[in-house]
Amino acid sequence: MKHKRIHSGERPYVCDVCNKAYSNKSNLLIHKRKHSGERPYVCDLCNKTYSYHSNLIDHKRIHSGERPYACDVCNKACSDKRSLIIHKRIHSGERPYVCDVCNKACSGKRSLIMHKRIHSGERPYVCDVCNKAYIYRSHLISHKHIHSGEHPYVCDVCNKAFSVKSNLIVHTRIHSGERPYVCDVCNKAFSCKSNLIRHTRIHSGERIQSKGSSNNTSMHE
Repeated sequence: MKHKRIHSGERPYVCDVCNKAYSNKSNLLIHKRKHSGERPYVCDLCNKTYSYHSNLIDHKRIHSGERPYACDVCNKACSDKRSLIIHKRIHSGERPYVCDVCNKACSGKRSLIMHKRIHSGERPYVCDVCNKAYIYRSHLISHKHIHSGEHPYVCDVCNKAFSVKSNLIVHTRIHSGERPYVCDVCNKAFSCKSNLIRHTRIHSGERIQSKGSSNNTSMHE
């Protein structure tokens, strides 16, 4: 009977919270964990919990290092099938998730959720030392290196070390000569975006604030 519903399209089991319908009762029970917050599957290494057993299996590959899903275009390996699907959109150019505020398109649902924090002002990742808040977890991790004094990002040319990965990326352009940021008025090129922004003020006539009178830092966080 359960199998025949696949062909008939019958979905007699309906969620009483959101009205989503399922062909079998077990799938409805699993779905309802979204509403109840129940997470019965626990990682025995880090105690992180999940609503679905399949999500726990995917998570445990972080600890094992296993990456069984490989891209057939560039051979990049992913720990779960969903990550591979999102990755392959880099090659296809597909961006199915669109922001309803600014129409920016994203390749993954999670990327869209994080992007929308720009509009909402939500900054859920908070430093436990200075209370500075960030939109992205990766930015918080980089920021905390400032407090710890850790400089894990090292230039493989001159061994200069940085606390923030983006600063290393900008620095390596000194060696490569790469200048990806180009002025659309005079075609002058720059190695970092902040220098281009500063330069464009020459054309716009906007007064450039001196470093001594500015309270802003130039750190890339």
